[in-house]
Amino acid sequence: MLDRLQIVKQRFDEISDLIIQPDVIADQKRYVQLNQEYKNLKALAEMRDQYVAVMANIDEAKEIIADGSDAEMVEMAKMQLDEANAKLPQLEEEIKFMLIPKDPEDAKNVMVEIRAGTGGDEASIFAGDLFRMYTKYCESKGWRTSVVDMNEGTSGGFKEVIFEVTGEDVYGTLKFEAGVHRVQRVPQTETQGRVHTSAATVMVLPEAEEFDVQIDPNDVRIDFFCSSGPGGQSVNTTKSAVRLTHIPTGLVAQCQDEKSQHKNKDKAFTVLRSRLYEQELAKKEAEDSVKRSSQVSSGDRSAKIRTYNYAQGRVTDHRIGLTLYDLGNIMNGDIHKIIDELQLVSNTEKLKEASEVF
Repeated sequence: MLDRLQIVKQRFDEISDLIIQPDVIADQKRYVQLNQEYKNLKALAEMRDQYVAVMANIDEAKEIIADGSDAEMVEMAKMQLDEANAKLPQLEEEIKFMLIPKDPEDAKNVMVEIRAGTGGDEASIFAGDLFRMYTKYCESKGWRTSVVDMNEGTSGGFKEVIFEVTGEDVYGTLKFEAGVHRVQRVPQTETQGRVHTSAATVMVLPEAEEFDVQIDPNDVRIDFFCSSGPGGQSVNTTKSAVRLTHIPTGLVAQCQDEKSQHKNKDKAFTVLRSRLYEQELAKKEAEDSVKRSSQVSSGDRSAKIRTYNYAQGRVTDHRIGLTLYDLGNIMNGDIHKIIDELQLVSNTEKLKEASEVF
């Protein structure tokens, strides 16, 4: 392990020198990538220093005990050795997790798309509930959310809502939320008191920078139209809303949240880039899934990942068999327990794959 940590230290020192070089700073793509690598390696370099210090304490204590000439020093050395030996296993486990190669996408901001599925008006209401749950969670993390586009349901909620989340390690945290979310409850419109099952689909797309995806302007048809509110009524008289159609793929992205046509166009291009980028990632994930079978793969949009049962007050994540009887708080944004467990399972799988290295 010490050999691997030494390689990390050498790379960290190399990047520390590179990121202050004028030619690197001038190359935006390389500069951003190196800065992210510097941030990841800095924590590992600090852990290496702790590990080296503990190993040095063990060697020093063993030398004093082996010498045995000073009884008081030997007693202190034994205490030092016990303390270091107790600390070492946990330190090694933490370092093993940190040595697992990070997904370069994890640090990216995201576009979250929530669409009502089966269940009519109730599915739209549930999509609205999920939107509120995620915005509350993002708020608790200190992340910023911004609505890009929405299509409101006839009885509340959304037929579709797209929002951007910016912050630290957003994609790495939210990527396992992608999939079909199912709700079981008595709808507000139900007079017989019967429990209905409805669903909404969540997509989490890593936000692509301009240097991640190159879009030929000739491949994009741009349409401008008036922003619309509930019921399709025009809420302004200027054509500030923007719809982009990527001709080669047929992908469509639109934004009508901003009053400025220019800002809407920029946001729509961000959505389009992210969708094109996600398509490439989905291909890569499909190739990877042939090599490995992950319990918590974030790639299958059609997979039913979670059920929210109101009658029993429970939420069940089907991928890891986790059931929590805390539905009220979860719907209010307290989803960290579920996300923490999903990340733990994913990291454990990665650690298992990388175990032969250690």
